[in-house]
Amino acid sequence: MRKEQLGKNGPDVYRLGLGCMGMSDSYGPADENESIATIHAALDAGITLLDTGDFYGMGHNELLLRRALQGRSRQDIVLSVKFGALRDPSNAMIGVDARPNSLKNFLTYSLRRLGTDYVDIYRPARVDPAVPIEETIGAIAEMVKAGYVRYIGLSEAGSETIRRANAVHPIADLQIEYSLFSRGIESSVLPTCRRLGIAITAYGVLSRGLLGGAWAKDKTVMPGDFRSRAPRFSGKNLEANLALVEALNALAQERGVEVAQLAIAWVLSRGEDIFPVIGSRTVKQLDATLAAAELQLSRDDIDRIERVVPAGAAAGDRYASPQMAHLDSEKG
Repeated sequence: MRKEQLGKNGPDVYRLGLGCMGMSDSYGPADENESIATIHAALDAGITLLDTGDFYGMGHNELLLRRALQGRSRQDIVLSVKFGALRDPSNAMIGVDARPNSLKNFLTYSLRRLGTDYVDIYRPARVDPAVPIEETIGAIAEMVKAGYVRYIGLSEAGSETIRRANAVHPIADLQIEYSLFSRGIESSVLPTCRRLGIAITAYGVLSRGLLGGAWAKDKTVMPGDFRSRAPRFSGKNLEANLALVEALNALAQERGVEVAQLAIAWVLSRGEDIFPVIGSRTVKQLDATLAAAELQLSRDDIDRIERVVPAGAAAGDRYASPQMAHLDSEKG
């Protein structure tokens, strides 16, 4: 796959990005050496966009990336960094802080942990309801002018917020969940981004592993895995969602591919302004992801996939209620 510009204002990147959160956080323990090998394999395959957050493992993820990127050309790598999510020692999310002075402080720590003079894309992890988005974006714009940031992004923002932010400074991309199980952006957010020339960096493309084909009703969840509290992974919701995956898997078998590859290919088919960010934690997972990028879907393939998993078919919210309350994107 060739590189594409990330929106009309962003850098050129490979259509697939590597999400690094799971190497430090949210899905239970990860093997650090395997994580670094996966990052190296992604870079060697041509992937340039690496996504992290200063709160992933409370700085661990940025330090991991620093190790992995030693000896690599900084100019060949696009680092996307989220900030502002606040956590307590138990790892519970306790709020958002996107105040101008706070974000400048967060950025300073990120630069030190990453061992770089700049980050390519800087974005608030969530919209701070206590801070006008104009103030947040204006402060990041100051960092752009000073050379510490190259592009500005958003995450989980709704249409009105996107328009207000873009009026202050051009926004390169919106990072937001998008998959066969999460299609809420299609009604308002995606059209807004397209009118403004803002790309979508889609996370959760495999719905946290549900669409990966390996999840089972009796699967043991590792300590620290947030899916133990996620509505889509519990009770009747899980049973209903696994039934959808089973039906999708039947289509995948007809094509001779894995169900995860079909799910990734579907997201890629939604438009050249959609850039899936896949959270591969092992080289094996990455290899399957790269194969999905080569899978071409016909109009008939897409129609059959969407008949099997129509919009809104997934059972349960994508986060537990306290986390859903932080999503400006859910407001439309």
